[in-house]
Amino acid sequence: MAGHLVLWVLLPVVAYLLAAAWHRRFKQYANFPQLRPSFIWGHMKTIREFTVKNNDRPGLHIDWILRDMVKAAGNPSVLFVDTRPASYAMAVISSHEVAEQLSRATKQYPWSAPKSPTIAELVNLVGHQSILSKQREEWKSLRKQYNPGFAPRHLMTLLPCIIDKTEIFLGRLDKLCENGESFPLTDLIISLTFDIIGAVTMGIDFDAQHPNSSRQGEFIRAYDQLVQTFQGRSNALPWWCYPRLSLKRFILGKKVDSLLELMIRQKHSEEQPQEKRSVLSLSLQGHDELDEQLLTQTIDQVKTFLFAGHDTTSILLAWAFYFLHRHPEAQKALVSELDTLFGPESGASFELLKQKLLGPGGDELLNNMTYTTAVIKETLRLCPPAGTARMAPPGSNFVVRTPEGQELCLDGMILYNCATIIQRDPQVFGDTADEFMPERWLGDKSGIMSTSNDGDSSIEEGRRFPASAWRPFERGPRNCIGQDLATIEARVIIAFVARTYDFTKVGLGELKRDEKGAFIIEQAGKYRVKSKEMYNTQQVTAKPVDGMLMTVKRK
Repeated sequence: MAGHLVLWVLLPVVAYLLAAAWHRRFKQYANFPQLRPSFIWGHMKTIREFTVKNNDRPGLHIDWILRDMVKAAGNPSVLFVDTRPASYAMAVISSHEVAEQLSRATKQYPWSAPKSPTIAELVNLVGHQSILSKQREEWKSLRKQYNPGFAPRHLMTLLPCIIDKTEIFLGRLDKLCENGESFPLTDLIISLTFDIIGAVTMGIDFDAQHPNSSRQGEFIRAYDQLVQTFQGRSNALPWWCYPRLSLKRFILGKKVDSLLELMIRQKHSEEQPQEKRSVLSLSLQGHDELDEQLLTQTIDQVKTFLFAGHDTTSILLAWAFYFLHRHPEAQKALVSELDTLFGPESGASFELLKQKLLGPGGDELLNNMTYTTAVIKETLRLCPPAGTARMAPPGSNFVVRTPEGQELCLDGMILYNCATIIQRDPQVFGDTADEFMPERWLGDKSGIMSTSNDGDSSIEEGRRFPASAWRPFERGPRNCIGQDLATIEARVIIAFVARTYDFTKVGLGELKRDEKGAFIIEQAGKYRVKSKEMYNTQQVTAKPVDGMLMTVKRK
């Protein structure tokens, strides 16, 4: 009798829960373009199916899975992807017009739509007080504080440091030329960019390009171990799905914090000239006492800029050298421009090129690297290091309008501006949307510096493409604070490397040769690969799958 009573009580509860679950899965977002969800798994099962279809590319970045899903759904501007209850419901944005509505300043959101709470997955890497996760006035205050350290005029004063670090990099390439061994180019460049960002953020020489050096060696090892814990994971699932890994990240994060604290305390105890503009100097400026709150905030900003500052540029350069290796006409045009600007003799003389860059008019020479800039823009278009995720709070009535004429309320959803999809849109870039063609940017007046990337889409004069269709550094008020540093670094390093060294891909993406040993050119003007194409994997950002395995020789 008691059992029957319990059953009669439970049946309505179970029926209510099933009806609620059915509504949330099939009715709540029924007006959104989407693939058919599973009642139990939502779209997680669908993601798995599309991942299996790409099993010939293990570890493939999630952007490419989402791109396949968008295509399967008929290429809507917004695709609903349901990963509840493991994570939030998500709107994948594949239209630059919709993406701009998320990133621009509005009356509702003066500093663009709020960042997604999923940034918390990176807390061990960037800290709780990171500028990446701060919202509204807190973010505005931090951005204002650190903007001077990343202003283009100030960054140009860092050219001697960038060039000195590049000289070490060239020395490492020379040794690799002698022994002929293959090496992961990404790792080599990461050491270079880490050295540069260390000088910019902290005024510290990490000596990252000297693996046998003891200077800051413990910090570099701990930091590298922490970054490696994110390799191959999309972080779409909460921490409790992999508790051991989360514990490892926590321990390594604390070790990185403690080592940074020692360095910061030492720098604080030194006499700091007021004109210094490193991130560390800007954090400590005007503070005689280093209290706990200031220390924590400083550590977190340094960690954030160290990560973002070395990672983006290394990915950009690794892909740029690969694309140039595979596209002979682009390589030829780049070399021709560098010879014209700096003189052909500077290609074989480090000191001569250094004198030209550091001499009168050096900054103008950098700004006149039109084709080099086009190579950088096209590389970032095809291989953006990262996208951005936003979230409008439930009840905020955040509505976007799609080119298809829909009005969609995106409250409470992860809003993912997928740059990989947006920047390969055939409606914008035509039939060559997936091809490396730097020439498409020649004559386009929109630049790659932050002043040309402020989210203003109203100024279209001199643009061949909508400004919002190119967004590797994102756009609007919360665009990347370090984009100018990344592009200045890239131009300087390319100027020193492109005319002196020839890179050859090894393994995946290796070029095919004919019976005479010559590379085979396809119709698109690029060299044919032996078997499989190169691709990106997920390591917080999008990195070349094999570290861009190369050999190198002097020209």
